[in-house]
Amino acid sequence: MGRRRRGTPGADEDYSFVSPIVKYLLFLFNFIFWIIALVMVSIGVYARVMKHAEAALACLAVDPAMMLMVVGILMFIITFCGCVGSLRENICLLQTFCVSLTVLFMLQLVAGILGFVFSDRARDQVTRMINNSIVNYRNDLDLQNLIDFGQKEFGCCGALSYLDWSQNMYFKCEESNPSRERCSVPFSCCLITKEKVVINTMCGQGMQELEFVQAADHIYTNGCIDKLVNWIHSNMFLLGGIALGLAIPQLVGILLSQILINQIKDQIELQNYQVKHRNDPWS
Repeated sequence: MGRRRRGTPGADEDYSFVSPIVKYLLFLFNFIFWIIALVMVSIGVYARVMKHAEAALACLAVDPAMMLMVVGILMFIITFCGCVGSLRENICLLQTFCVSLTVLFMLQLVAGILGFVFSDRARDQVTRMINNSIVNYRNDLDLQNLIDFGQKEFGCCGALSYLDWSQNMYFKCEESNPSRERCSVPFSCCLITKEKVVINTMCGQGMQELEFVQAADHIYTNGCIDKLVNWIHSNMFLLGGIALGLAIPQLVGILLSQILINQIKDQIELQNYQVKHRNDPWS
């Protein structure tokens, strides 16, 4: 839409138009995140295809690849509405984009507040998620790598303690368990020092049979929940910066789309006015 006059026919100095800066800035904003979403979906699909079907279905709720796909698809749809809506100056698509971003922003805000207010319940929920991940540890390679990375980074083992690994059928500490890993913990639980030239990958063998003090000489005995909580408390400014970094693009998208919507509506109103008064310019 080009530049149009606003108001009476004699008001040559007053114009209403859709700003190309706002229009193409909103398009560029959405296009960047649309590409990111496409990459996320592609990685998620590739990871799912490379897995065995039985393993993928066994731990669908905690599958990182599935989570990546869901987030990517949602982001893809929203940014697609923003891209097409800004180029075509389509109010319906722009409003869909704006409302979707607003809802997501409010959900994130509510989730953050509820997580802070009901921290004990949030802790219990995270504990259940970690325990569920432990149960499916050998069923999903991506999940296994994620757990191993977390245990190495935080220096922890299990959800509440190293004994949580008995929930996994391979590590279960029962006499009836025929697994060679019975009463063991994963290698990521082991204490590895730089002085060791040869690393023993079986260092977690039989650790669940040892007392807490004895096991502490070889593996991390504390659970990941306490380590995670301590890390959060120690990095509040970092987490606040990340939250702000996620919020700012959403707020920018909401603001730009709302500005463009208002400009398009002004254009439509002006066109209707011109059609109405075309035959009677002095009315």
